[in-house]
Amino acid sequence: MMKSWLLLLWLGISPAVAAQSVGLQHLLCDYQENPIGIDAPQPALSWQLQGKGTGIRQTAYRILVADNPRALEKNKGLLWDSRKVLSDQSLQVRYHGPALQPATTYYWKVMVWDQQGNPSAWSETARWHTGLLTPGDWQAAQWIGYEKMPDAARIVPAITNDNDPRYKDRNDVLPLLRKTFDIRKPLQKATVYISGLGQFDLHLNGKKTGDHFLDPGWTKYDQHALYVTFDVTEQLQTGRNALGVMLGNGFFYIPGSRYRKLTSAFGYPQLICRLHLQYKDGSTENIVSDSSWKTAAGPITFSSIYGGEDYNATLEQPGWDQPSFDDAAWKNAVAVNGPPQLNAQTAAPLKIFDRFTPVKITQTGPATWVYDMGQNASAIPAISLKGKKGTVVKITPAELLTDKGMADQSAVGSPVYFNYTLKGDSIESWQPQFMYYGFRYIQVDGAAPAGTHNGLPEIQSMYSLHTRNAAATIGQFSCSNELFNKTFRLIDWAIRSNTASVLTDCPHREKLGWLEEAHLVGSSIRYNYDIAALCRKVVRDMIHAQTETGLIPDIAPEYVHFDDGFRDSPEWGSNGIILPWYMYQWYGDKSVLEESYPMMIRYVNYLEQKSNHHILSHGLGDWYDIGPKFPGEAQLTPKGITATAMYYYDLSILSKVATLLGKTADAQKYYALSEAVKQSYNRTFFNDSSKQYATGSQTANAMSVYMQLTDSVYKGDVVENIVADIRAHNNGITAGDIGYRYLLRVLDDEGRSDVIFDMNSRSDVPGYGLQLAKGATALTESWQGYRDASNNHFMLGHLMEWFYSGLAGIRPAPNSVAFQYMVIRPEPVGDVTFAKASYISPYGEIISDWKKEDNVFTLKVRIPGNTHATIYVPAESTSDITLNGVAVPVEKGYKSGRYVMETGSGEYVLRVINREPVTTSSGSYAYQKK
Repeated sequence: MMKSWLLLLWLGISPAVAAQSVGLQHLLCDYQENPIGIDAPQPALSWQLQGKGTGIRQTAYRILVADNPRALEKNKGLLWDSRKVLSDQSLQVRYHGPALQPATTYYWKVMVWDQQGNPSAWSETARWHTGLLTPGDWQAAQWIGYEKMPDAARIVPAITNDNDPRYKDRNDVLPLLRKTFDIRKPLQKATVYISGLGQFDLHLNGKKTGDHFLDPGWTKYDQHALYVTFDVTEQLQTGRNALGVMLGNGFFYIPGSRYRKLTSAFGYPQLICRLHLQYKDGSTENIVSDSSWKTAAGPITFSSIYGGEDYNATLEQPGWDQPSFDDAAWKNAVAVNGPPQLNAQTAAPLKIFDRFTPVKITQTGPATWVYDMGQNASAIPAISLKGKKGTVVKITPAELLTDKGMADQSAVGSPVYFNYTLKGDSIESWQPQFMYYGFRYIQVDGAAPAGTHNGLPEIQSMYSLHTRNAAATIGQFSCSNELFNKTFRLIDWAIRSNTASVLTDCPHREKLGWLEEAHLVGSSIRYNYDIAALCRKVVRDMIHAQTETGLIPDIAPEYVHFDDGFRDSPEWGSNGIILPWYMYQWYGDKSVLEESYPMMIRYVNYLEQKSNHHILSHGLGDWYDIGPKFPGEAQLTPKGITATAMYYYDLSILSKVATLLGKTADAQKYYALSEAVKQSYNRTFFNDSSKQYATGSQTANAMSVYMQLTDSVYKGDVVENIVADIRAHNNGITAGDIGYRYLLRVLDDEGRSDVIFDMNSRSDVPGYGLQLAKGATALTESWQGYRDASNNHFMLGHLMEWFYSGLAGIRPAPNSVAFQYMVIRPEPVGDVTFAKASYISPYGEIISDWKKEDNVFTLKVRIPGNTHATIYVPAESTSDITLNGVAVPVEKGYKSGRYVMETGSGEYVLRVINREPVTTSSGSYAYQKK
């Protein structure tokens, strides 16, 4: 408390003046603003504090919930009034009113009391709309389709054996389905709940509903599926209306031709739908999917999530989604079996974002043209053209070009292409609906750019439409080092391209949810994007993927059972322990720990059974490290190091989770087991003479330090060995997918960001700079940027975390939850003269903006309400320091080359004028004397 008063006095502000009225903003329900389709029985409510004062804190709150907004206007919580709760909790406050009803809108607002006991005004009213909470809430809706798949045709799990006759020569009908209905009285609200497998596009009265792409999110369809909720009130009209649905395959059905990583058949495309109509007179009506719906084959004649999509425009049926369409020739839909469980899709959907135009167009053959779109991204081609009816134009996407300038798919699976058959209208436009790909180049065969006059169909325009998960961007970063800015964009494009309804490895070859990326690169993503709801989906995907023996496989959803380490690798499966814990640390979500706890217990029990004297040695190890061979499984680090270190990390996390959940016996049990693993690990791998682990690789030593397996007596020596190994490799990286994140964390935590700078500020050794020098526009699969590996892969994107946490210096304080306590500790390394980063934490926006000029260092920070920060700036005991223009006594905060300040919320400018050269703990820079 005394520190807060001193801060106010330094700023020249009296405590009375500082007590500003607190306001409330950014009200969320289950991570979303005014969400629709929430099926949690006790949704979590959150809000942010704002105000012009400093040190704003919450000491109490009150929440009102009602089923109509008029009650809230009178400050009546008809369903729940929390009363005044003495607590600073402003995140993840669970609703504790009566049981929620399905398909119902609830309204809520909140007020808080600040640090001096002053109440705020009520917040604006927010709302959430519940989904369908039980199977009965679907009002007898049926799963329906064009035809029912015979049980003998099912391929679950998927297969990869191309000698299996089921692997080849299979195709299915991609249907249209429609239903007409009448509205005869004034409508109050209309809500659609729909799932179409594998993917669907919903139309109402001739127009697509919403702007989603590839709904619903991918799941393990023999266990569960997701439904999507839309408010369609504005799309309906008095009188006749028509529902229309177009279905695609996705992972539900993968045909047996063209390229495919795997082939599966859960069933033929199908849907389930409930349209809930609420009239102004208080009555309701439901339009549900059943055999009265009509169906016909659509103009999409081939659809594969891997191989491409074909569209025959001559098969279009204009007006098929309009009320006036004559569907007499269509047949009735058939009832089919669907997944046993349906859940609301709460993660952000995929949407189309950037639109790229060609930067170069090249003719490579008599009827072949190649469009360079300038950016390798997850995308779909969009073409407008004019030509004769029945002419087929082939579109081939690719990351790279061959020596002859043609599309090169050799590293990521071939053939992948789109066929478009013209209907012969003046100008017709098309883009795929149910497939995307990772590409920079578009090769077109059978058409030519307009004006070339060669008798081929004329291409009027060509675009690349980037599609990704629509998670909000919540982080920004820039600095004076242009290579770092380019590296940031390189990593970011790989993240954008691989954040779908799962966190994929690549947007072309596999599109699978390899789990190690979620915990290793997850922190980099979380600084940049609001992926809280997506992480929750990944957790549930793992719960569904876990086997009876407790194994969490390397991918989730697990469509196919891979062999050996590609199914059972602790560095991948441990995501089942680590991701829920990281979600709690980043978002304050304790419920995810409760939901995940049985999965966690079963997985560590599985690992214990696999261990030999507490040592694990199976899996893939430090995937794609740099050794003498082409990258793949670990070359420089024994698998026992990475597998056992992860096992120990799992146990240490599980002990903490058990403590949080009040499971004392479990906490003691797993702590004791972790200690036994630690002793065995050090006996097996640590050399107390050389102060190295196993081979002494970057990964072996870094993981041992980060996981706290290293005895404190030896920690400094091990860290020095890490630095020595990096220097011995010409400041080069050898760590791979698993080890590199921990290498960066250890160097950052130990004040050696100068080493991180030296490793990543060059282009002549394997790393980000070399990939950029080779022309990469998205992060590649290999440090070397090899052509015969994926050129859009985000598994090595760990440096983005350091841009925020190290260079800019925004990091959570130890044991903090959701950045309520944070550290601002910038690292001005190398030739970097300024860096600025912002991150919208659950409590609000955090900003760290620093620059150094001659002997002056300036740091501007913003700390959100209801939080506390420890701020470090480089300084010496003789420095002159001002805080918001007011001189402060440096001796009260000086510590080991830094001036340290404790503060609450507010905006601050710290200016340090040094009389002598300054060196940080990392030896990273020196000021010039004036």
